[in-house]
Amino acid sequence: MIVTVTPNPSVDRALELDRLGVGEVNRAHATHVHAGGKGINVSRALVAQGLATRAVLPAGGSDGELLVQLLAEQAVPARAVPVRGETRSNITLVEATGVTTKVNAPGPALGPDDVDALLAAVEEEIAAGARGVVGAGSLPRGTGDEFFVRLAALAGRHGVPCALDTSGAPLAAAVAGGGLALVKPNDEELGELVGRELVVVGDVTDAARALVARGTRQVLVSLGAHGALLVDAAEVWWAGGPPLVPASTVGAGDATLAGFLAAPDDDPARRLATAVAWGRAAVLLPGTAVPDPADIRLDDVRVVRGPDPDLALKDL
Repeated sequence: MIVTVTPNPSVDRALELDRLGVGEVNRAHATHVHAGGKGINVSRALVAQGLATRAVLPAGGSDGELLVQLLAEQAVPARAVPVRGETRSNITLVEATGVTTKVNAPGPALGPDDVDALLAAVEEEIAAGARGVVGAGSLPRGTGDEFFVRLAALAGRHGVPCALDTSGAPLAAAVAGGGLALVKPNDEELGELVGRELVVVGDVTDAARALVARGTRQVLVSLGAHGALLVDAAEVWWAGGPPLVPASTVGAGDATLAGFLAAPDDDPARRLATAVAWGRAAVLLPGTAVPDPADIRLDDVRVVRGPDPDLALKDL
């Protein structure tokens, strides 16, 4: 079982429209409502593939109740920790061209007791037999940048690997704390972390190795339409496939992480290929829908071990 932790979950409402006119009245031709949040999306993707997971999350107010209901309808095992604030609702506007505009609400403020209760729930789920823990998404007000540091330490005490997908100050704090099995930034988030622009494969490799030097085992870097890079202390791999016309890019990175964690063996190239195949499948689906086994096209993914470090990311 993989336990996912989403400190700032949401109810995601996606609207499809032909074109977004700023300052105009826009009419959607389809709507989708999903349980949202990066860790929840990882759990949803795992469930869709028939894999064991449990989503741990804070929930409050009417949207918190709706969130729990949506997870139950999708048969996603969840442990909701009650909090006083109202669970946030995010809006996604998807144009016919695939251009996506997101408006994310800040979410409720969590007090120290809320944070302690959330981590205690995670620890109970880990003790029940987890083989991995995923911390993902933004942190709500009151949580503090050290939340994921505490999560990684908790997983470490139980000998369970911890993967992380976040950005900004929480990512910097967690990397500095060490003990992470995997970090999954995109190239912009990684560049922000190391303080420089990443233009070529070698730039990404060097930046990822800086994280490895601080105690992270592997770094999985999403490159959007250009695939993904996997970096560890000794090697680097790239994986990608033919161009796609996306229906929605929302949640594709979460499906990528889920695919990496779900791969049936420890071969890095195989895990990277699976990750990219899941991410590619996700972008062809509307809203934040997740792929099922029939959507995965592993044969479309090409893996290169030791890609040219001077190759521009845009040329991958």
